[in-house]
Amino acid sequence: MDAGIDRRAVLRGLAAAVAALPVLGTGAGTAAAAAAATPAYGSWPVSTLEAFADTLVPGERRGPSDRAVAGAAAGPGAVQAGAVALLTAPELPLAPLLPGIATLLDARATGYAVTHLILLPLDRPPFVGLAFDHRTAVTAGLFQPDDPDRPVWQLLSFLVGLAFDTAAHLHTAQALADGHPGLTWIGFPAPGPDGLWRFPDHSYGRALAAPHPATTPSGSPA
Repeated sequence: MDAGIDRRAVLRGLAAAVAALPVLGTGAGTAAAAAAATPAYGSWPVSTLEAFADTLVPGERRGPSDRAVAGAAAGPGAVQAGAVALLTAPELPLAPLLPGIATLLDARATGYAVTHLILLPLDRPPFVGLAFDHRTAVTAGLFQPDDPDRPVWQLLSFLVGLAFDTAAHLHTAQALADGHPGLTWIGFPAPGPDGLWRFPDHSYGRALAAPHPATTPSGSPA
């Protein structure tokens, strides 16, 4: 189903966003600052994007009136971890494209509802109106090899995952200090007293090989 958006522009924007990821977090101070920078697109596009993020990394509802988050899992999910704040970060070129992406996703949800004889509520976006198992079915279909918009969803899901796993829109040390839901949930280690990560212990509990004798003091290969 064609939602009337420029898919090439969306792909270019998403690819540019991925390329710009290394600059994220360098100037963002807190989650509150990132949230304050989130443009107000209106409740429907934001709700659709939140529902998509929650389908990929589900979490508990933020309150009894929360419709975007289905509450399919205990603990925080991508929404609580700031997925929309990352997607709307001023360092990324996605802001003008997100309403179109949400429209495309809602169009897919509408098509799914029609073919499965599901009556959608009229007071929320189509994707948000689906139950979690149906949201999952729609999302799974987006990643099929023959889906024409598959690259769009692949790049978007990559960004959503980064919001939870890395707090890519925030400075890592500050995100940990502020109790970022994703980093806290996965047990991301805190930095040392000087704010640096050194990881003195081997990840496998032992050294897997002896360093080459010509390795430089910095650890670079000879």
